[in-house]
Amino acid sequence: MTPVARVYLVINFLFLPLSLLWLLLSMDDIAVSWAALASAPLQLALFALLLAWSVAGACDYFFSASNLRRNYPVLANIRYILEFFRPEIQQYFISNNLEERPFSRERRNIVYSRAKDMTDTIPFGTQRNLLEDGYRNLQHSLLPTHLDESHGRVVFGGPACKQPYNASRMNISAMSFGALSANAVMALNKGAELGGFAHNTGEGSISPYHTRHNGDLIWQIGTGYFGCRQQNGRFDASAFGERANADQVKMVELKLSQGAKPSHGGVLPGAKVTAEIARIRLVEAGKTVLSPPRHQEFEDPIGLLEFLQKLRELSGGKPVGFKLAIGKPSEFNAIVKAMLKTGIQPDFITVDGAEGGTGAAPVEFTNRLGIPCLEATNLVSQILRGAGLKQEIRVISSGITATGFDLLEKIALGADAVNAARSMMLALGCIQARACNTNRCPTGVTTQNKALARAINVDEKAKRVYRFQRATVEAFLELCGAMGLQRPDELSAEHLFIRRDDGIRTYADIHCILQPGQLLSDSDVPPLFRRDWEAASPDRF
Repeated sequence: MTPVARVYLVINFLFLPLSLLWLLLSMDDIAVSWAALASAPLQLALFALLLAWSVAGACDYFFSASNLRRNYPVLANIRYILEFFRPEIQQYFISNNLEERPFSRERRNIVYSRAKDMTDTIPFGTQRNLLEDGYRNLQHSLLPTHLDESHGRVVFGGPACKQPYNASRMNISAMSFGALSANAVMALNKGAELGGFAHNTGEGSISPYHTRHNGDLIWQIGTGYFGCRQQNGRFDASAFGERANADQVKMVELKLSQGAKPSHGGVLPGAKVTAEIARIRLVEAGKTVLSPPRHQEFEDPIGLLEFLQKLRELSGGKPVGFKLAIGKPSEFNAIVKAMLKTGIQPDFITVDGAEGGTGAAPVEFTNRLGIPCLEATNLVSQILRGAGLKQEIRVISSGITATGFDLLEKIALGADAVNAARSMMLALGCIQARACNTNRCPTGVTTQNKALARAINVDEKAKRVYRFQRATVEAFLELCGAMGLQRPDELSAEHLFIRRDDGIRTYADIHCILQPGQLLSDSDVPPLFRRDWEAASPDRF
């Protein structure tokens, strides 16, 4: 129970009865009447105030759909009263350049309105400066089309896959139990079940909260091999096979690096390694757990692919892939060359952007390492295309996605599907308080404090996650139709326009677009790709 909730209960069970007793003792007449009540105006006002506080608090604490109101009854309403003045406050922030963040107010408003099943249309035209440098847009057609909901899905599974998975174009990105509360994990997974999309477990392994509602899972394996590790921290094949063959697990993702902290391991302090966490991650309770910055099971690109093949066999032929944030392009080229040399291919590659996402990390790592999501997505898809592998390997873009346009631009640059994390958290009620790493998240999303986590009503928030995902995919399909496309696979870099100082250009104009198999001809490798391609070796990173 939060301190505010404790204060509310004290007022309810102590001060409210005392104020009533004081009122009764102060009345001129022992019989309750308006005249008698009016004889003690101060006591009446105090009792009325405390009674109103009590009723409002009871509504907030027990019945409100708002996470903040449930954790901070009555007082949380101050925030919503202040939102009445939001247009003026918003204008102040814009005029002082304080709103120039990747996850803008525009995106937050879209997430909230769609999650709550409210209209997301706006009057008086665009709210954006169409002439600003970096403004991106699409061209519509006078012959619009209609794309049905079947175009909102894509099949994962290459030639070696025995259990292909028909996935949604938009799924829940990797967020572990431990980083998220149990209620948050359950709400996300139930939302995935309602909408028929996938829920990435994050590297913290599969918890009972992932399996309670049977939503499709992508099991992420990190450098700590949580959920499939031996006591010495090495990979445990039998433990992996036991969990990976569960019907609920649809795909397996090996995490090489993440955008928030590439080449940086994590630390889970012993104080947070509860018996439950220890049981789920297969570690020792009360003992600090380190996630190494790199994997111990392989040291080169060929070893990586052989390990992926091992995971595929142990999982019964389910789609397997890896996730990485792009740093040195030559290292990704090395992995592609290893695919060509060995004939072993992942079923998918998840590309994380340097924007950081939801993971807490050192500021220097978040701000200065890695390639941004759009650029990285384009780079990965072009290298696969140039190596003649793009048709067999799916690409997932794991960057900021809150709108249909966010989804569309990633697919236009080569992705087949996207993962979303922060927008899914907002659908759960996150207010971006940036207390994720403190265990004091006021909305109960990123905390292991059960008193705070109780604010998340699993059934209600699951519906919000489902509604947001459904509306965003629908918006994506509507945009494709407005462009006159027959299917999303027709999207390309030529469809995405950007305004620059030198005029309006398509992404095909400003990026080198490779032809299928072009990298395989030494004489035909473009200068932009030549140095990194020639520097890459399948035998080393």
